[in-house]
Amino acid sequence: MELAHSLLLNEEALAQITEAKRPVFIFEWLRFLDKVLVAANKTDVKEKQKKLVEQLTGLISSSPGPPTRKLLAKNLAALYSIGDTFTVFQTLDKCNDIIKNKDDTAAYLPTKLAAVACVGAFYEKMGRMLGSSFPETVNNLLKSLKSAESQGRSEILMSLQKVLNGLGGAAASCHRDIYKNARSLLTDRSMAVRCAVAKCLLELQNEAVFMWTAELENVATLCFKALENSNYGVRVAVSKLLGTVMATALIPKQATVMRQNVKRATLEEVLELMATGFLRGGSGFLKSGGEMLKVGGSVNREVRVGVTQAYVVFVTTLGGQWLERNFATFLSHVLDLVSHPRATQTHVEAVYSRRCVSFILRATVGSLLGEKAQIAAAKDICQAIDKQMKAVEAVVNDTNSENKSGAADVAASQHVMVCALQELGSLVQSLNATASPLIQEPSVGLLETVTSVLLHPSMAARLAAAWCLRCVAVALPYQLTPFLDRCAERLNNLKTSPEAVSGYSFAMAALLGGVHQCPLGIPHAKGKMVVSIAEDLLRTAAQNSRLSLQRTQAGWLLLGALMTLGPSVVRYHLPKMLLLWRNVFPRSLKELEAEKARGDSFTWQVTLEGRAGALCAMRSFVAHCPELLTEDVIRKLMTPIECAMTMMSHIPSVIKAHGAHLKASAAMVRLRLYDILALLPPKTYEGSFNALLRELVAEFTLTDNSANTTTSLLRSLCHYDDSVLLGSWLQETDHKSIEDQLQPNSASGSGALEHDPSSIYLRIPAGEAVPGPLPLGVSVIDASVALFGVVFPHVSYKHRLQMLDHFAECVKQAKGVRQQAVQLNIFTAVLSALKGLAENKSTLGPEEVRKSALTLVMSALDNPNPILRCAAGEALGRMAQVVGEATFIARMAQYSFDKLKSARDVVSRTGHSLALGCLHRYVGGIGSGQHLKTSVSILLALAQDGTSPEVQTWSLHSLALIVDSSGPMYRGYVEPTLSLVLTLLLTVPPSHTEVHQCLGRCLGAIITTVGPELQGNGATISTIRSSCLVGCAITQDHSDSLVQAAAISCLQQLHMFAPRHVNLSSLVPSLCVHLCSSHLLLRRAAVACLRQLAQREAAEVCEYAMSLAKNAGDKENSGINNNPFAPGVGSRRDIHCRHQGVNITETGLEGVLFGMLDRETDRKLCSDIHDTLGHMLSSLAVEKLSHWLMLCKDVLAASSDMSTAAPLGGGKDEELEKKDEMDDDTMFTTLGEEDKSKPSVAPRWATRVFAADCLCRIIMLCENANKAHFDLAMARSAKLRNPKNDLLVLHLSDLIRMAFMAATDHSNQLRMAGLQALEDIIKKFAVVPEPEFPGHVILEQYQANVGAALRPAFSQDTPSDITAKACQVCSTWIGSGVVSDLNDLRRVHNLLVSSLDKVQAGKGSSSQPYRESATTMEKLAVLKAWAEVYVVAMKIKKEAETKPKRVIKNTDDDDEDFGTVDELPPDSLITLVQPELPILSRLWLAALKDYALLTLPAEFASQLPPDGGAFYTPETIDTARLHYRNSWAPILHAVALWLNSAGFNASESPEEAAAAMPNSQKRVSSSVLNQAPGTPPTTKSLPEINKDRMHLILGTAYITGFPLC
Repeated sequence: MELAHSLLLNEEALAQITEAKRPVFIFEWLRFLDKVLVAANKTDVKEKQKKLVEQLTGLISSSPGPPTRKLLAKNLAALYSIGDTFTVFQTLDKCNDIIKNKDDTAAYLPTKLAAVACVGAFYEKMGRMLGSSFPETVNNLLKSLKSAESQGRSEILMSLQKVLNGLGGAAASCHRDIYKNARSLLTDRSMAVRCAVAKCLLELQNEAVFMWTAELENVATLCFKALENSNYGVRVAVSKLLGTVMATALIPKQATVMRQNVKRATLEEVLELMATGFLRGGSGFLKSGGEMLKVGGSVNREVRVGVTQAYVVFVTTLGGQWLERNFATFLSHVLDLVSHPRATQTHVEAVYSRRCVSFILRATVGSLLGEKAQIAAAKDICQAIDKQMKAVEAVVNDTNSENKSGAADVAASQHVMVCALQELGSLVQSLNATASPLIQEPSVGLLETVTSVLLHPSMAARLAAAWCLRCVAVALPYQLTPFLDRCAERLNNLKTSPEAVSGYSFAMAALLGGVHQCPLGIPHAKGKMVVSIAEDLLRTAAQNSRLSLQRTQAGWLLLGALMTLGPSVVRYHLPKMLLLWRNVFPRSLKELEAEKARGDSFTWQVTLEGRAGALCAMRSFVAHCPELLTEDVIRKLMTPIECAMTMMSHIPSVIKAHGAHLKASAAMVRLRLYDILALLPPKTYEGSFNALLRELVAEFTLTDNSANTTTSLLRSLCHYDDSVLLGSWLQETDHKSIEDQLQPNSASGSGALEHDPSSIYLRIPAGEAVPGPLPLGVSVIDASVALFGVVFPHVSYKHRLQMLDHFAECVKQAKGVRQQAVQLNIFTAVLSALKGLAENKSTLGPEEVRKSALTLVMSALDNPNPILRCAAGEALGRMAQVVGEATFIARMAQYSFDKLKSARDVVSRTGHSLALGCLHRYVGGIGSGQHLKTSVSILLALAQDGTSPEVQTWSLHSLALIVDSSGPMYRGYVEPTLSLVLTLLLTVPPSHTEVHQCLGRCLGAIITTVGPELQGNGATISTIRSSCLVGCAITQDHSDSLVQAAAISCLQQLHMFAPRHVNLSSLVPSLCVHLCSSHLLLRRAAVACLRQLAQREAAEVCEYAMSLAKNAGDKENSGINNNPFAPGVGSRRDIHCRHQGVNITETGLEGVLFGMLDRETDRKLCSDIHDTLGHMLSSLAVEKLSHWLMLCKDVLAASSDMSTAAPLGGGKDEELEKKDEMDDDTMFTTLGEEDKSKPSVAPRWATRVFAADCLCRIIMLCENANKAHFDLAMARSAKLRNPKNDLLVLHLSDLIRMAFMAATDHSNQLRMAGLQALEDIIKKFAVVPEPEFPGHVILEQYQANVGAALRPAFSQDTPSDITAKACQVCSTWIGSGVVSDLNDLRRVHNLLVSSLDKVQAGKGSSSQPYRESATTMEKLAVLKAWAEVYVVAMKIKKEAETKPKRVIKNTDDDDEDFGTVDELPPDSLITLVQPELPILSRLWLAALKDYALLTLPAEFASQLPPDGGAFYTPETIDTARLHYRNSWAPILHAVALWLNSAGFNASESPEEAAAAMPNSQKRVSSSVLNQAPGTPPTTKSLPEINKDRMHLILGTAYITGFPLC
């Protein structure tokens, strides 16, 4: 390969190598040339230009492959733009002659396409320099376009795109010709051609005004047609075209408008045009819009999904400010879409349309608007909901008219409500505590509006309102308890309204489900309240038949939700629950038989719903309270469960007798039963296996089901790596939530809350924004399949054989579509069973069981459905794993070998090649060693089958699996495999993206196999390494994002094993460009790679990223994106048109990553961004201190405009304090205003929290780096010696400022992080002296600021955890010795005094919004803070007593002032604590007694006080322990010091003690004095009291292991 590295092509070396290696040699030379031409000396280039042009043009006619053509064209264009342009027209003519050539053979095609590529590259690079030659070139290209086949068409269109790009407005004369020729190809049968046309037209619309004026409607129609039967790539490309053209029509580009008199379209016209696509699907509907609306016929889903994406492109192109100004209009338009009858023809279609509208809102409002604009948007949504609800109420209350259209409006309004409420919920949840103005402003009326929807006639709307309330409560946890109380009260008052019973119970269940997201929880008593409401509903259900169903469902729903509060709450209600469960089912078989004969269809419906609800509550109990599942409890649960299993066999006869409408309720009972059984140990119900398996098998083989419903679990049970075959990589795109609905299995992507109301209180599956349970029909099959997998390993071999034979019979009996559905379900169940066997380490069974399973699986390897073939391959691998016998594996492998040698059809070749890959995957390495050679040779041969891209894809995928699983054993096959991979990369057309993805996978697997050897210098290893690098270069340059992602992961592997050989100077800039990609997978891959690079070479990574910004030049950077945190709006659009490095600015890569945190929602991606920034911080923060502090400051400054609104409590002190406060606030809120380039979206609260955490890390890193960081004198002298020296102490005012901004923010998480930062700053800088004023420390000047930062944390409505943290900071501050002004000391001291009043209030004295343990935490934090202050005060006092008295001599008045103001007398701190000591000492002793009791071993639990201790309640004992553990040591120390100083004489008579404290504290006092509450005071002598105290101290210290010596 080194021989290829020369300016001219080394023709001698080329002649000596074999024919097969020449294409790689040429490509490597072109790669070298591409790098060297830019850097080379112009004169050198000009000297050799003639020869170079000859060599390059010679290559055109050597049939180069796609990547070679692209690189060849790029080099020729670069050569002419650097050297002389004399011969450029000759070369252009040569290319035109080749294009004109009539030779249509396949052999001549690569030459023709190379000429096409060169023409495109020339015009893109030199544009108008080529003058008037373009009409002929364009004409040539258009002529050849007509006769070309699909690959030719797409490459010609790409060239035309480049011609248009290079010429700009100069090519106006050809615009219409190009448009006419290209538009007909927008509906080409080849997807690659459609993509190329969309990109070409996107380029054309930049200059061709007619496209977005006269032709606007036609362009829209064309795009809608292009979306029919499209794939994901086409939808992305066409939606980009449609959205951009519509945005340009609305707001044309300035330059084009200046040139011509353009009539602009109005917003209504543009939106109306897009709505036609969303509502009426594709072909020919613009002719007569009104007629089309009347005609039935379904909307084309692909068109709807494509138009949905186009809406997002449209708004994104217009930008966040446009959306802010026009939000009300836009909202009204998208909500109208979902209320249109065409969008909601069936329930599933309605759900799909809702998904699309929710996607439009989330992708625009969620990412383009800043927090303030989002609050305004939330208000608009509230108004829209209110307006809809008023209209609904008018129809509902209008009893006398038989208005059918009114009923239709109510039905349509439910979908509008769902979309609006879900977006409102998501908005509030993302805003978190920043959303508090929405609740606090009465004019908004958010709560009233949302709760009014709880009475909507439609269940879907009621559930959406309940979900929205849950989101609000999670964002603002202090609202959770009031919401619950309010709903309970309304539920009580409106017991007679079915909608109210249903709506308010949904809301309460949703709120209870949100408690686990609120760390401070809810008061324990709320559990009792819920139980009593639920009991009341169940008890009164039978009293009124109009309400029976709603009350039954509501009662059980509330009990199911209660279980999510966990064992600490449920434990108290378990006996009652067990009784309720037992009573809802018949007690005996006799009763069960008897009830069949009773009842009518309505009572049966209520009964079935009641039993389904009871089972659902049981399932919730088992899932959320596993600690309470003792053997006894399981035994009691099994009684109703076994009864439910028996009842299943009776249901068909009940349905027969009372009507088919009971089917849904019966299915719900089965679903709940399967769900709970899957969570219980199978041993507990093994006696019922036979009956249960009959039900399960009948369920998924569709025995009693006429619909061809398929399970949704198959993809998840297949291996993650098979996503390229299954298309499941779509689950990892930004469009997942809408692309789901185009997947082939039943009801895919149609999840909605109304399918299963219990999901309102369950935890949301990862990656979902709103719970979306699938329709009941699919859910039951899913549950049966999952339970089958749990039960199968515990079933006898005889029954296994019977079931497998039965499966084969079921498949044989079914025909056509039904057979596919039955087979899919059976395969999912078999996979589930095999997975269960592997997890249980069980075997499949004897020979006949294996044989039956094998027959079933092998038959599906030849199935035309690729998903089934994939499942069969996976099942075969799993079988080999559980059987684990060499002969069995050999037999399976041999069968596939034989089949592959003889089969010629695509289906067999793909299925059996995957079978080989799966066998190796699951038996791997040694287990399949003897088959390795044959497998590899067969798959290498299949991979060369150029006639079928599908065979190539499957065989290469299998090959990658084999390379992965064989490890070092594959070493002997690396060279031939690598050679094949390179050959295919250089020859397979880029449009076969799946083949390229698999080639990328193979390359990655080979790199891993060779591993650390890649560092070596031997000839073989050097060749392997350079081949890998060439492979990476080809895949990196591919147009498909998945292939590029594979390339990045290969380079990441290479960097791990051979870091010296990966060129970071080219890799890092390309990764930075991908950070703005519109493809999630590519962004993920880029960040994952940066994360790895930053671990080792953070400095280089940042440097190379900055070089990108420098290269972009001033012109580029003066555009939209000249601020650190908004690469979002500008960079994702027009990425094709602008310089690709424009997203990096002076804040470097770090700034871009911080900006990404504001936009990205993918958890994995955000986690990798945090890690990458963390690694960079660790490596660079100390060296580039100013830069990193500036970054954090810029992010945190986003909260500064809110800090004035932060609730700054206090106000007791004198005017001096007010003046200080004012100074602080003005000082902090003006921060950052000098920076005019404010980001378009200010950093969001989560990013600000991360920045505050970074601040704490920077302080810690500096501490470990250099003492000078915390020494002002040293720092100043270091700065004088070298101005580049950057030390933390010089930035102290910035640190305090940032901590202040964070600590006084609206967001509770940010306040917490700010207080932590403040505490770190105090600890690290408390002893740093002020060189100019000896005897003083530098923190003294910030005394007022610290006080101002702490004060808001002590206001009445502050959450307990923040107050607790603030107490900690207070004690650190007071104990640090910094405070030199008595007034300042008093200020912070007063905060602690005010919180001491709270502690004295006793338990349960006020309405507490949080769990009791939150009060425990707060009170103990206060006592701990006082204890720490007291310990410090005593220490100071002791030191003062031992030191000789100092006389302060002052020479002048100024010094005298200094001495009097700033020198605190040594006893001032103790004098502040002294007045509180009588109360404090009692409270401390009470806390110690509590802790002593809580640390007793478990066997003494029964002896603990039944009503809790001084500061804990018995219900929250487990969480309270932790708080005591964190506080006891300082409290014990303080008590010991107090008793010691008082000489154990501190005793008053109990009467005096009682008089000195409030009533609620008397019980505390008596408990400390070992006196039962309520008993008459015993007069203990002082020695006895002291003895008790001494025992308490010693006992506590002994139990906790406190060192006594």
